[in-house]
Amino acid sequence: MRGLVAIPSVSRDERRAVEFLVARMRERGFRADIDEAGNAVGEIGDGPFHVVLLGHIDTVPGEIPVRIEDGELVGRGAVDAKGPLAAFVSAASGPVQGVRVTVVGAVEEESPTSKGARQRAMRPAPDWCVIGEPSGWDGITVAYKGRLVADVAVERDARHGAAPGPTVSEEALAAWERARAEATARGGARSFERLDCRLEGMWSEADGLRERARLRVGYRIPPGIRVDDVEAELRAAAAAPSITVTRVASEEPARTERASALARAFVRAIADAGGRATFLLKSGTSDMNVLAPAWRCPMVAYGPGDSAYDHTPMERLRLEDHARSIAVLRGVLRRAGASIRAPK
Repeated sequence: MRGLVAIPSVSRDERRAVEFLVARMRERGFRADIDEAGNAVGEIGDGPFHVVLLGHIDTVPGEIPVRIEDGELVGRGAVDAKGPLAAFVSAASGPVQGVRVTVVGAVEEESPTSKGARQRAMRPAPDWCVIGEPSGWDGITVAYKGRLVADVAVERDARHGAAPGPTVSEEALAAWERARAEATARGGARSFERLDCRLEGMWSEADGLRERARLRVGYRIPPGIRVDDVEAELRAAAAAPSITVTRVASEEPARTERASALARAFVRAIADAGGRATFLLKSGTSDMNVLAPAWRCPMVAYGPGDSAYDHTPMERLRLEDHARSIAVLRGVLRRAGASIRAPK
């Protein structure tokens, strides 16, 4: 894990980390290589039951000196999500009879493309899939909000700074306020049920002939609401001759069954490790948003670490929790093997 965290792998520049992970998996007996998308892929074991453990190997920017401090590994990617990915490799290193495990270090999860997961989604569905994201060693994530990122651009003839009426930036902001009001009006009793609308960035420029302003608007979309419907509402709220709306990226919401055989295996494995499982609903997105609708198999997201440290300058992972998560994952894989041998 430390070696993986020590190699910078900002999204779309993951090759060195991918090569490192492939080499480490080969040392442990995996049949490992790099696939067409650039993912690190290792397979171990044989049998009729197929489990995919997929965690992303890329990170957001921001170098953090890698060190072990007070029982924690500090460094960019320790939590999101190289720690969970390293736990996958460790847990799968001891093959389980009848179970074939594929570990994927997926690229570009932190980019709008999600290239790694989309490439794997074109393959046949496994029996079970675990997405590597921080949930705490005793947490199981079963739902993620969807996402829509769009640019709202205003362009018009240049005006004198003293001319009456709103500036080009004010016109763009007025469109944003209308969009936010529409999202807020949807309500929702709990945070996870609400449609969130945020202003993620703003730019403006003028060249003496034309003046332009551009806003980046981001939505977090709960299950039950479609991305296309949210985009239609944004276009209606921003409608004006001078305004254009462009979709930048999107993922539909994802919710999986907490009563699935996979979820039950996690509950029992966490209990065996001395914990009590908690089911989580997250407002972010993950590769589950890509793979759940494509594969429609039992799926959860799991991994050690506190997601409050995601994308922060203080990213860190407690080593004790990392070790516990490996024990839990091994328990889950053992139960996959037991399910084959159980009487029908």
